[in-house]
Amino acid sequence: MRSLTEEETKIVFEKLANYIGRNISFLIDNPTNPHVFRLQKDRVYYVSEQIAKYATSVSRQQLMSLGTCFGKFTKTGKFRLHITALPYLAQYAKFKVWIKQNGEMPFLYGNHVLKAHVGRMSDDIPEHAGVIVYSMSEVPLGFGVSAKSTNEARNLQPTQIVAFRQGDIGEYLREEDTLFT
Repeated sequence: MRSLTEEETKIVFEKLANYIGRNISFLIDNPTNPHVFRLQKDRVYYVSEQIAKYATSVSRQQLMSLGTCFGKFTKTGKFRLHITALPYLAQYAKFKVWIKQNGEMPFLYGNHVLKAHVGRMSDDIPEHAGVIVYSMSEVPLGFGVSAKSTNEARNLQPTQIVAFRQGDIGEYLREEDTLFT
């Protein structure tokens, strides 16, 4: 386990900024409960500073995970968010999309969000911005990238895509064997 390099930190923060914007500071600058990002086997973990200090006494080979896995670096150096980061993304989200009950199951099976399934959207969502997908009862279901801006989405056909799915809570079941290895 080690701290992120400056380049790795930049890549992770750019990805997080796409979803939570300047609210990244709330993740890091919490004086009552400080947290840090740590890298272990290409995975980035968000962990309490105190627990990170304790973990230094465990060898890298023996340490499986620590804190909350926010994502992993691919072999090409890109960062992919994991669904385990959803509670933190949802807490500080800039842009949100609420889907109707008839759209929840298709989304949780790995499909994109269609216009027919959208219950409501945040105002002023730009195109290709990170969005958090909620059920109408305010339960975070996943995250993705907006396919169209809010104004363009209002004029779409019911079968057109409003948001591209990047992760959803159905992944826990669909990728159970590979998600945590």
